[in-house]
Amino acid sequence: MIVWLNGTHGAGKTTTSGLVQQLIPDSRVFDAEKVGETLMDITPGLPWTGNFQHWPPWRPLVVETARRVLDYTGGTLVMPMTVLVEEYWREISTGLARHAIPVRHFVLHADQDTLRGRIAGDTVIGPDSPFRLEHLEPYAEAARTWLHDEAEVIDTTHITPAQAARQIAAAVRS
Repeated sequence: MIVWLNGTHGAGKTTTSGLVQQLIPDSRVFDAEKVGETLMDITPGLPWTGNFQHWPPWRPLVVETARRVLDYTGGTLVMPMTVLVEEYWREISTGLARHAIPVRHFVLHADQDTLRGRIAGDTVIGPDSPFRLEHLEPYAEAARTWLHDEAEVIDTTHITPAQAARQIAAAVRS
């Protein structure tokens, strides 16, 4: 099984994914961003798109990597990854379904002011990341048009990552 944690930057995906992994037996965290980083390391570089998710190989490589890891280890993959383009989510979720891999899709949501505050206060990546801030409006648009209909929404505005993780783990167990 895959527990996919979606949502924009600052929603708490990375922190929450590690906590979810601790609560679900026989689970591992797989950050699909690493697949994108591998593609970014190709030299000379792939054609510039501004986001590795726009490269056609990224989506099937995420599916294939997840499938291969699950074939090898079994259990559950907890995957923290923002996917805001509906077509890309369909490609990934359909690819996983073709391999009979069940997916529990969660969106970690927070209001725009909370997200901006979290991004500004981030001591790891640094405050006011232009890349992260640029995704706030596309997230809001995806949430309004398709994303919240495709997932179980966990509002993280007023809860801790540990509380969000407990809600997700309880939903997966039920």
